[in-house]
Amino acid sequence: MSGKPKLAMYWAASCGGCEISLVNINEKILDVDANFDFMFCPCLLDTKKKDIEALPDKGIAITLFNGAVRTEENEEMAHLLRKKSQTLIAFGACAKGGSIPALSNLHSKENHFKSSYIDAPTADNPGRVTPQRETQVKEGTLHLPEFFDTVKTLAQTVDVDYFIPGCPPESHQIWNVVELVIKGGPLPPKGSVIGAGCSTVCDECERTKDDKKLSRFYRSYEIVPDQEKCLLEQGLICMGVATRDGCGALCPQVNTPCTGCYGPPEGASDQGAKMVAALGSIVDIGDVKGLSDADIDARIDAILVSVPDYAGTFYKYSLAESILKGIGKR
Repeated sequence: MSGKPKLAMYWAASCGGCEISLVNINEKILDVDANFDFMFCPCLLDTKKKDIEALPDKGIAITLFNGAVRTEENEEMAHLLRKKSQTLIAFGACAKGGSIPALSNLHSKENHFKSSYIDAPTADNPGRVTPQRETQVKEGTLHLPEFFDTVKTLAQTVDVDYFIPGCPPESHQIWNVVELVIKGGPLPPKGSVIGAGCSTVCDECERTKDDKKLSRFYRSYEIVPDQEKCLLEQGLICMGVATRDGCGALCPQVNTPCTGCYGPPEGASDQGAKMVAALGSIVDIGDVKGLSDADIDARIDAILVSVPDYAGTFYKYSLAESILKGIGKR
């Protein structure tokens, strides 16, 4: 058995992009192999759960846990890997803030099953059967993990040592963290966001910025934005002002608004609230002298109606860790 420290990676409720981002460190993956026994990664290695259970407690040096906690299986593995890991890292936007899976917190489990298994255009289900925890067949009892009412972050489930944001994390940021561990450098305080900055995407974006006053917002397909000017000043909802830096402002570089995948910046507890506050300071409804409250509200509504999806725009990556968290069974 290898005497190298063990490295693990687990895939919970997520798309699999985090595994790709790890491989995208390119030739440096050889340095990872030289310094770690990469022994658990369900999409790459055939290690079994029983192999993890057989390890001594804290037998894994580092576990990168990607994905939100959607099911009983995700929760069970989170507790197991916490027990077996010296350092547990919430890896990527889903593990850190819930990300896309957590938008389902705006609906109930029953509504999810109904839309997926009964009302879906491609569903052929006259018996209106939905997934059951246990199903009897002639060979025995089949078991499915419980589908929870709400999606949780990793930190809402177990104690987490560090957080690496991103959808997925940028490969150079992953390497910065791995290299720090390889060289034995001092690690930041527990609970820190690592592999990212402390400011906002706006601060690392090179687009020119002037005073912002907007009388309407545009969806990305409605205009071809100027490649040099701030996208938010052109009426595109760019989340850079409410998003932690560290990605290199990659989306604005290619004329695409930031969607917020690095989560809230240092000091902001709610990404959506920070963005709404920023938009509130730049919305221009014109001269309101002599207007009634109803007229003022109508002007504001006329601007806000051009934002198509408040939750999906402002909380795409952070709903589970936000003040709102979702509506659960309501």
